[in-house]
Amino acid sequence: MDERPVIKTRRKGRSQTQSMLIPSEAMVADALRAARPGLVSDPAELRRALARAYGADACCPVTVQRHLVRISQDGGAPFWRVVDPDRPFARRMAGGPERIRERLAAER
Repeated sequence: MDERPVIKTRRKGRSQTQSMLIPSEAMVADALRAARPGLVSDPAELRRALARAYGADACCPVTVQRHLVRISQDGGAPFWRVVDPDRPFARRMAGGPERIRERLAAER
């Protein structure tokens, strides 16, 4: 955790607030590398883990999705560990669901 996290306060409901982590691409890539090989988690669990690690209530889902797409194009981290090949989001990844299945099979 070398980077300083960006945590913004946002409204949640009428009278509450929530701290929202806006992760960098490096934060997401580091979390992907820490995921267990051969198992598929999901982006929601990745966001929860990032929020916990940086002391926020939540983690921005849009930012994480954008970073996952970019990471899949760059090949910098094992994105297939959190993207279910049977979900529509997998089609946005470089190589699509087939690449995710191949990578998961190679890790098992």
